Amino acid sequence: MKYLEEFQNPELARRLLDEIRATVTRPWALMEVCGGQTHTIIRHGIDQLLPDQVELIHGPGCPVCVTPLEVIDKALEIAARPDVIFCSFGDMLRVPGSDRDLFQVRGHGGDVRVVYSPLDALKIAQQNPHREVVFFGIGFETTAPPNAMTVHQARKLGIPNFSMLVSHVRVPPAIEAIMTSPSCRVQAFLAAGHVCSVMGMGEYPELADRFQVPIVVTGFEPLDILEGIRRTVRQLERGEHTVDNAYPRAVRSEGNPAAQAMLADVFEVTDRAWRGIGTIPASGWRLSERYRDFDAEYRFSVDGITTREPAACRSGEVLQGLIKPQECEAFGTTCTPRSPLGATMVSSEGACAAYYLYRRLGTTPTPQEASPVA
Repeated sequence: MKYLEEFQNPELARRLLDEIRATVTRPWALMEVCGGQTHTIIRHGIDQLLPDQVELIHGPGCPVCVTPLEVIDKALEIAARPDVIFCSFGDMLRVPGSDRDLFQVRGHGGDVRVVYSPLDALKIAQQNPHREVVFFGIGFETTAPPNAMTVHQARKLGIPNFSMLVSHVRVPPAIEAIMTSPSCRVQAFLAAGHVCSVMGMGEYPELADRFQVPIVVTGFEPLDILEGIRRTVRQLERGEHTVDNAYPRAVRSEGNPAAQAMLADVFEVTDRAWRGIGTIPASGWRLSERYRDFDAEYRFSVDGITTREPAACRSGEVLQGLIKPQECEAFGTTCTPRSPLGATMVSSEGACAAYYLYRRLGTTPTPQEASPVA
């Protein structure tokens, strides 16, 4: 297959669904790790087309959603300073902090700019040598390499007025945290293909063996998801627990060695707090000692910030797969994309946003309406 439309082929979708129905004999609970996969599943009604024995649990794989409230508040404090140009991807601007968001900071005079690459922020720093330029670097292993490269370039080019507020997280420790939770119901994982395209699959076999769970690396189109589910159910029914690459057009077992080398140079592994979940050991990156001068958190001394999540927001339970978004009492009422209580409602990969866009009326589409190729 070479073109996007082919990954939405209706006949192939029906065949995959038929194979899943013919294979499954008992209930299974699968977690898709990535929020992009969640949006594909909900948008195309894949979860409603699957046999009743196959349940999809939405995981914490949205980088915007898991950025801790404390880091958001640090970003807001830095962005409000008159000598700062604060640069971010657009999906962070409406993520609520304790009492405001980046849009509101900009409305009150803060110089908050949307950029499409961290290199855009570096260019702004070059063009404004008398102002501090800060880039908000968040994300999983997918966005970490370009952010690392930008810091590397800032050091190489000697651009002293550039810094980065870092909140990068890693997927394998999150899988371990999910599996060791007393409330865990997950029996298999659909791993995020774009993460594995960078980091490879080397960290997953140990997790699959230790927790006796299949881990299938999966893409993001409807047929990618269905093929990943098919392979996962087949393993579960056979009592297997191996790592399987169902996304070979983008993922190699070794990943991207050049990107990994850049990460190893610029970042170091650290414990990281996940919004709504808590601190997961060794689950994040921070700038290493040789790049510490480019650490905005260090440069602006934004320490000692204490936060508390809104009591009505249950996004932490959504991120852990304990509830579906519509089970939260605030969903679609006091919490909407225009007035969100949590990041899961405003992120383009948030589970609450997906349900609000495609499920908030509470209707169940027919198989024809919900078809991944309808």
